[in-house]
Amino acid sequence: MEELVIRDADVVDGSGDHSYRADVVVDGGRIVSVVKEAADAGCQRPKARRELDAEGLVLAPGFIDMHAHSDLALLRDPDHSAKAAQGVTLEVLGQDGLSYAPVDDRTLGEVRRAIAGWNGPGDDIDFDWRSVGEYLDRLDRGIAVNAAYLIPQGTVRALVVGWEDRAATPAELDRMRRLVAEGMEQGAVGMSSGLTYTPGMYARGAELTELCRVVASYGGYYCPHHRSYGAGALEAYEEMVALTREADCPLHLAHATMNFGVNKGRAPALLSLLDDALDAGADISLDTYPYTPGCTTLVALLPSWASEGGPEETLRRLADEETAERVRHHLEVTGSDGCHGVPVEWETIEISGVGDPALSGYVGRTVLESARERGGSPWTVARELLLKDRLAPTILQHVGHEENVRAIMRHRVHTGGSDGILQGAKPHPRAYGTFPHYLGHYVRELGVLSLEECVAHLTARPAARLRLPDRGLVREGYRADLVLFDPAAVAAGSTFAEPRTLPTGIPYVLVDGRFVIEDGRRTDVLAGRAVRRTPR
Repeated sequence: MEELVIRDADVVDGSGDHSYRADVVVDGGRIVSVVKEAADAGCQRPKARRELDAEGLVLAPGFIDMHAHSDLALLRDPDHSAKAAQGVTLEVLGQDGLSYAPVDDRTLGEVRRAIAGWNGPGDDIDFDWRSVGEYLDRLDRGIAVNAAYLIPQGTVRALVVGWEDRAATPAELDRMRRLVAEGMEQGAVGMSSGLTYTPGMYARGAELTELCRVVASYGGYYCPHHRSYGAGALEAYEEMVALTREADCPLHLAHATMNFGVNKGRAPALLSLLDDALDAGADISLDTYPYTPGCTTLVALLPSWASEGGPEETLRRLADEETAERVRHHLEVTGSDGCHGVPVEWETIEISGVGDPALSGYVGRTVLESARERGGSPWTVARELLLKDRLAPTILQHVGHEENVRAIMRHRVHTGGSDGILQGAKPHPRAYGTFPHYLGHYVRELGVLSLEECVAHLTARPAARLRLPDRGLVREGYRADLVLFDPAAVAAGSTFAEPRTLPTGIPYVLVDGRFVIEDGRRTDVLAGRAVRRTPR
């Protein structure tokens, strides 16, 4: 007899088609049968060792977070309710061009310092891997939800070229190609870039094109955080489209937004650009989070020249009065490349987390507010924070536009991604709320998407981008990564004031047919594993 039958569920199967009532039978980690309208037809109903009454609940495929920053959190926190409680059953890690494989001892230390604001310093982690394959093997020891990995182009460049702003030599480019090929062979699903973060931003287009050719040869995709989401945003999108067309590599645009005052109401221009490319045969998808503020590190706002050479060189420059004044001028007057070519507006920069608890008084305040409280300039506050906290502060950047958010989420190639940074005392609520916020706010309350459309955006579309033949749909033979939610009650509990509050209306989540959320509570099940690239 099979393990489980989910009885009388309203199945929204991920295809975008209308829902239907069914009994769904699960055994051995897979869906073994879907019996539609069993009760109404009077047919023999399936039986199993356990029956779950799903009356009034929607059964959907587990949600796929196409842009996650849980690279260390999955190892540090077996509970991982931040994602499991949202119905997320698969996360894509290695984002924005910086993560922890492939590395050597030097590069690992540099990367740990550079992205401590994203993932913490990692002092509680046993970094017993160096290659992509070894990291995926580490995930296979047991994690809360499944995870796929993108090769981080910035980390690859740091390993081969270092943190200098220069073109790679032919020999260095050959080595980077080999590292990308090795990562793909070991199971990565593609490659990411952070082209407003050092050292990935130092790569010219020709270098990125060559690496994308390697990714494409293994059936992977390129996921860039491109060169600007502010001034020059459309040109930055155009560069990524043209580059990947030349490399014949699928393109997935990370957190595809149009931010800052210069882009208010300009989402239609982006969507027109993408539609033209799609109609011409380009393979493009994108992800977004359903909020207007962004989230990054404070050091990321600096001009790229200030970060050349790595974190220690950045701190040295900030400590020098003359150099620090140059940094201020670029930030406040010129508009630094780290701030997307737009002069920084300190009233939009809210400190969301610090590494040193002694600096916690800055958290939850904008840089401008802290400057007024302390009687100094905003730059003095920002500089002091960066130096005292050794580049660790994270920020919320209140620069988005609701009309752009809604327009982009309606697009035919849209998927969901939280971009959730789990560090800091006051993280962005998207880390804990992205998926229920889509379902509760944008589907039920606003009607921006139908329920069936939204579920397809969060399940089947991302599974197709990841080339996963047995995930993303409620179908016989598919993996039993499933979520059951109450469509009348599902909502994000997280807010900007209380960002770690868990969602409501999601009582059951299964990973590999095992309950990780049961009766609304986290179980002790660690059914997640590394999801490796499917060979062509």
